[in-house]
Amino acid sequence: MRSIQAWRALASPAPQPERFRGLVLFHTLTETDDPSDLEILAVFFDAGARTLPHAHATAQLLYFLEGEGIVGTEEERTLFRAGQMAFIPPGEWHWRGGTPATAACHLSIRPGGPTSWPPEVPILDWETYTAGAGTSP
Repeated sequence: MRSIQAWRALASPAPQPERFRGLVLFHTLTETDDPSDLEILAVFFDAGARTLPHAHATAQLLYFLEGEGIVGTEEERTLFRAGQMAFIPPGEWHWRGGTPATAACHLSIRPGGPTSWPPEVPILDWETYTAGAGTSP
């Protein structure tokens, strides 16, 4: 066992900045080369910062630690606050980020595996990414 904690001060800029808009920082909490191990990242979004749409080969759990963030799929956009979680099934088109006015941090927890990004994954209605974001229960 080991204790892990997300620290913005230990986070680094996103490794492939072209896949993000705005300032997004990563703090890698687990390092693994084994795809059966869990990858755990703390992801810090400045207000308005977000990922491009993408899809993972494995399921992903997003646990929001601070601020307010939005997770969008092709069908919905949901607002999440600290303590709330989003479950993304394998292969589901999605994006996430801070709200236009609020920064956010979440843990990304998933088994290893590839991620598909544009152009393999379409942008769709990207410019209206926060429109209609409902609050998570």
